[in-house]
Amino acid sequence: MHDDLIARAKAWLAEDPDAETREELAKLIDAGETDELAARFSGTLQFGTAGLRGELGAGPMRMNRGVVIRAAAGLAAYLKKNGTPHGGDGAGLVVIGYDARHKSADFARDTAAVMTGAGLRAAVLPRPLPTPVLAFAIRHLGAVAGVEVTASHNPPRDNGYKVYLGDGSQIVPPADAEIAAEIDAIASLDDVPRPESGWQTLDDAVLDAYLARTDAVLGAGSPRTARTVYTAMHGVGRDVLLAAFARAGFPEPVLVAEQADPDPDFPTVAFPNPEEPGAMDLAFARARATDPDLVIANDPDADRCAVAVKDGGDWRMLRGDEVGALLAAHLVRRGARGTFAESIVSSSLLGRIAGKAGLPYEETLTGFKWIARVDGLRYGYEEALGYCVDPEGVRDKDGITAALLITELASVLKEEGRTLLDLLDDLAVEHGLHATDQLSVRVQDLSLIADAMRRLREQPPAELAGLPVTRAEDLSLGTDRLPPTDGLRYTLTGARVIVRPSGTEPKLKCYLEVVVPVRDHAGLPAARARAAELLNAVRRDLSAAAGI
Repeated sequence: MHDDLIARAKAWLAEDPDAETREELAKLIDAGETDELAARFSGTLQFGTAGLRGELGAGPMRMNRGVVIRAAAGLAAYLKKNGTPHGGDGAGLVVIGYDARHKSADFARDTAAVMTGAGLRAAVLPRPLPTPVLAFAIRHLGAVAGVEVTASHNPPRDNGYKVYLGDGSQIVPPADAEIAAEIDAIASLDDVPRPESGWQTLDDAVLDAYLARTDAVLGAGSPRTARTVYTAMHGVGRDVLLAAFARAGFPEPVLVAEQADPDPDFPTVAFPNPEEPGAMDLAFARARATDPDLVIANDPDADRCAVAVKDGGDWRMLRGDEVGALLAAHLVRRGARGTFAESIVSSSLLGRIAGKAGLPYEETLTGFKWIARVDGLRYGYEEALGYCVDPEGVRDKDGITAALLITELASVLKEEGRTLLDLLDDLAVEHGLHATDQLSVRVQDLSLIADAMRRLREQPPAELAGLPVTRAEDLSLGTDRLPPTDGLRYTLTGARVIVRPSGTEPKLKCYLEVVVPVRDHAGLPAARARAAELLNAVRRDLSAAAGI
């Protein structure tokens, strides 16, 4: 076993194109670090509907140039085998974007070289830019596929590889498995042609076209008065968001200077995710000093948008479900037509809003790869701070256009002497108080997640928080409306729970919702107290049932 492990490590080392990871791996081999080598060579990073995501480092279980070159070659083989549409010179175009993480530019350049070597055309965005710019560019340029090199809001040590097809939406089965099979078929990096030139580096025309498209998000002649504090969370959103706000005529956002510049080490946060405890502390401090109407944050690749408001004497983050409902209500008020959609883990309030407005409504599996495929989509959102407000422009979540739309709504309400919280109160009285929360457990040992899922499947709870479970669904079997996925859904009297492993992080995620009827605004405090009591009890009972 030891000799075989060393042999595999040396074989990887012999063809590793990156001096840094070669040096790293050589040291591990020379030091006889068998445990660390075993962790890196125990398999390969699995390519799925989230593409690839993992820790940077040497070996097939890490993100590195060797893994990326194989992934790009597998994607190129898939595109050629499936008959890509042809450009003027007979070869389909693949457009490539990247964020400002460690190795992102290298991975983008390697991808362009592989596509060119495979006989496809490749175009790379001019610099690190938000993921939605890449999603827009695919359709705008008529590409057959797109690649975004990003690990979104993962820790600094991670990177990732997200794949889109020519419709501008992320891959779904069976494309993921077919691409994975092509990756597995690559025996050696020596078999993958990688010319040193031949691809195009795009200029700012594609970014200008994206920014021009953002104008379509806002209503003609709408108020543009709301003042914002903005943090890019050390990512790539700042310049694009500032340009979009300037075009729209909003007051220039006040920046959180400590987090404004791209920095792959994310020095001010433990996790560069606005949802994580402490991540918004600097933004709230800036808001206390400047008293804006709202605080806006993007995650590092700017496809998500977080919103915070003043609540009493201090600032608090709105939940993704709250922002999702606010944007839906704003679009309904503006007369939007088309289908409203969300993932199954998001609040059922969206369905109530759409139903009252006479609009079609759809639920999908988790992820914008599914939401973006809804027929006639006009608006889609997911509780994890993802909003698609212009599906004709960007068929994915977009933290820039979502920021524009929520700031327009805040401006409209400001002109009326009201706030986002006032509108949330109105929605609760009209549709019932929909309160959501999450039980999220991060693990080092992934077997703990499998154990919890197995325990719940073998012994599903009969009740949670004293509420009877009226329906227990194992989503791995699929439903009449949803393809199979690893998840469990419990419908209770006045509540709903969904349990699933995260697709991008080592987490078990449990999504909780309770609905409490409210007769009038005077009844809101009591309804909120009852909702908080129920959510706490559901969390406690579910944790016990899952053994977490």
